[in-house]
Amino acid sequence: MSIEALRAQIDATDERILELLNERATLAVAIGHAKRAAHAPGADNKQGAEKLLRDPERERAVLDRLAALAKGQFPQQAVRAVFREIMSGCLSLEQPLHVAFLGPEGTFTQMAARYLFGLSAQYREAATIEGVFDAVRTGDAALGVVAIENSTEGSVTLTADLLIEGNVVVREELVLLIEHALLARDSVPFSSVQRVYSHPQALAQCRGWLTKNLPGAQLVQTASTTAAARQALLDTAGAAVASPLAAELHGLQILRERIQDRTENATRFVVLGKEDAPRTGRDRTSLAFSVKDQRGALRRVLSAFEDEGVNLSRLESRPSQQKPWDYVFLVDLEGHRTDETVQRALENLRSSCDMVKVLGSYARRDPIRLTSIP
Repeated sequence: MSIEALRAQIDATDERILELLNERATLAVAIGHAKRAAHAPGADNKQGAEKLLRDPERERAVLDRLAALAKGQFPQQAVRAVFREIMSGCLSLEQPLHVAFLGPEGTFTQMAARYLFGLSAQYREAATIEGVFDAVRTGDAALGVVAIENSTEGSVTLTADLLIEGNVVVREELVLLIEHALLARDSVPFSSVQRVYSHPQALAQCRGWLTKNLPGAQLVQTASTTAAARQALLDTAGAAVASPLAAELHGLQILRERIQDRTENATRFVVLGKEDAPRTGRDRTSLAFSVKDQRGALRRVLSAFEDEGVNLSRLESRPSQQKPWDYVFLVDLEGHRTDETVQRALENLRSSCDMVKVLGSYARRDPIRLTSIP
């Protein structure tokens, strides 16, 4: 067939795809009406309230099913990307979704938010982690996205402290495999770098590489990796530690790639909301507790999980900020707060602790690597 004939077939196929997209959008609007009816005043349906917001497990199931059906020429990973945007567009018809994230644009947090919610969500950039929490608390945004943990540097302590304070819970997680690069203006050779800009977490994740390869460079902390890229753009002897995607966004050259000290450097992001997520069967629950000042108190508390066969995947302590040398323990456990074993463990925990606070239950996710801007 001629090129013209093939292009004509592509045009016709695109038109059929558009017709099907409009058909799907009509169904999405109908689902939105059904959700609102289920949550009408007097309707006894708590699940309806949660699903009025969003059902991440349903979205994941749809993407998994479609990816499994992708046996033709179209790339399987592209199937996920395309349908994620289709769902994002349809969800915006059901209910406009406002999402706060720690800005500015171009940060890993924005990448995580865009991966989760697509292009059709309405994003609210916050200057601080506190700003993201405040946006969700006040209703300015339905959801918020912040980092909570890095595999190299550990917890983001401010996120943990704000979760303990209350009024907002975790309802979803995303683990991104993070790759850092050294970026600079086109006119700056590697040998001329005298200053390296980046967020403190990014600098810490590349500390060994920077010490070995740029021992004389001054390390300058910035509010974000995006701010670092902007600083490097203005500095004739400066460079930034940021994502390779930041080079595309800001017109910088990549001096060195994959400079993080650990090859598998991952950051866990969480989605904040007023309610946590429904049970999926593959869940994680985060909680905080403080033990009574008694001998063997922590051992007895941990036995409450062991007795019920509940596996702990993370345990750490934080200063309570109530009085000196008083600590709050943060735990991630496998299971949902509505699971019988978890409920019994929590009941036993409350009998042995001064404070127990569930920070959220949500579906567990496997790490992913982003190779392009979502």
